[in-house]
Amino acid sequence: MAARDEILRSLRAAAVPQAPLPDVSRLAAVRYPDVRERFARSVLEVGGRCIALAEGESLEAALLAVPEYAAARKVASLVVGVGKANVDLEATRDPHELRDVDFCVASAELGVAENGACWIVHHGGSNRAVLFLTQHLAVVVRGDSLVHNLHEGYERAAIPSPGFALWLSGPSKTADIEQSLVIGAHGARSCTVFVVG
Repeated sequence: MAARDEILRSLRAAAVPQAPLPDVSRLAAVRYPDVRERFARSVLEVGGRCIALAEGESLEAALLAVPEYAAARKVASLVVGVGKANVDLEATRDPHELRDVDFCVASAELGVAENGACWIVHHGGSNRAVLFLTQHLAVVVRGDSLVHNLHEGYERAAIPSPGFALWLSGPSKTADIEQSLVIGAHGARSCTVFVVG
């Protein structure tokens, strides 16, 4: 106990004095002339693909043009009207049962042009693991919900209470190993974002 107390006392004595936070009010957040074009480019830059759908255009037809969806055997959907959906998330009791889902379709409340991130609130509840276990992921976001930067995104993002929500940007990726980018290392191997309207 004496050594522990001495170490803690030394740490407290060496504490760095508090400094005032910098004034960031003079810094303007990034804005883009064409938020949709920049969002699509950001999604591409983070390893995903972005497909624009006109209002009323069939999501199912657009999904069938995605090779990973066309080849998928087990499809989970958190979006109404996905024809190949055959995984009942509400009936799934153990997230381990989702380990072999080939494709998952989810919706996003917001999309951020700055980094291609999507704010996902409706994620499957207790089975939200499907977003991370699926081999391929599609996210549907409305064009009128795109914002320029993450500052605007945080101002508009709402977390249900109690709840869980997440920012998702592209497929799973890591560059930790030998500085080599690996797509799909910890989750979805591909991510397709559909911008509707």
